[in-house]
Amino acid sequence: MGAPAPDPGVFISSAQMYQELRSLSDGVTRVETKLDGIGQGLTELGKDVADHESRLRTLERARWPLPTIGVLAGLAGAATGAAALFNR
Repeated sequence: MGAPAPDPGVFISSAQMYQELRSLSDGVTRVETKLDGIGQGLTELGKDVADHESRLRTLERARWPLPTIGVLAGLAGAATGAAALFNR
C-alpha cells in the first residue's frame, strides 16, 4: 500500500479568470447605472416635494382670513339683529 496520490486541486486558467473579471465589471457597471438613475429620480422627487410644500404654505396663508371674516359677519348679523330687537 503506497501513499495516496496528491490532490491536483482545481486549475483556473488566466483566460477564465479574465472572463469572470469582465463579467463582474459589467455587472458593477449596470448597478452603478441603476444607482445613478435612482439618485436622479430622488433629486427630482425632492424638488417636487419642495414645490408642493411651498404651494401648500401659500394656500394656507391665503386661507386664514376666511374664518375670521365668517366670525365677523356672524357677529355683525347678531349685533344687527339685537339692535333691531331692542329698537322696537
